[in-house]
Amino acid sequence: MNQNPATEATAATAAIEASGLAKSYRDVPVLAGVDLSIPRGSVFALLGPNGAGKTTTVRILATLTEADAGRARVAGFDVRRDRSQVRRRISLTGQFAALDEAQTGEENLRMMGRLARLPRKEAAARAAELIGRFGLTGAARRRVSTYSGGMRRRLDIAASLVGRPSVIFLDEPSTGLDPQSRLTMWQVIAALAAEGVTVFLTTGRCSTRPIRTAP
Repeated sequence: MNQNPATEATAATAAIEASGLAKSYRDVPVLAGVDLSIPRGSVFALLGPNGAGKTTTVRILATLTEADAGRARVAGFDVRRDRSQVRRRISLTGQFAALDEAQTGEENLRMMGRLARLPRKEAAARAAELIGRFGLTGAARRRVSTYSGGMRRRLDIAASLVGRPSVIFLDEPSTGLDPQSRLTMWQVIAALAAEGVTVFLTTGRCSTRPIRTAP
């Protein structure tokens, strides 16, 4: 059977595709036929109140939960059949920073590099690169316990990028941030998209400033 050329083009450029995703918990429907097509290098915001199914959608796409029905592909791989391939290409960052507060920012990133199986020198180089990129050079050797909320959030996202994922999932990235830190966070997200990273974020609020991505 010949495939429609338009469909082939969409498949080639989409970072995330989903069709008919459905999920229920104890006979309570959470998702009822979710369809998605998110281009590579774009920012996609899933907006909705608590209990709307945002986290469930992310967990399915990140291979942490199986859908009851429907299909999904992330970074070109089926989330059910090719879990390991999907996991190598994504990063998932929750609402609260998953950092070791007793370590410095630099030590946290080096540790993440080693967990990503980078050689010691490469992990150190990657940590230094991300520290500079996220404006944390002056705090690189301070313990994370001394960081502000905005600094922790930036370090958390930096940690999620150590392995160079092509798709990053961010759950409520601006939670607990002051207006200036929130603006910085949106700038970071826009910069990631401009570099070709696909950003899928969930939020219960609308930003007062639009996120612009590269054309």
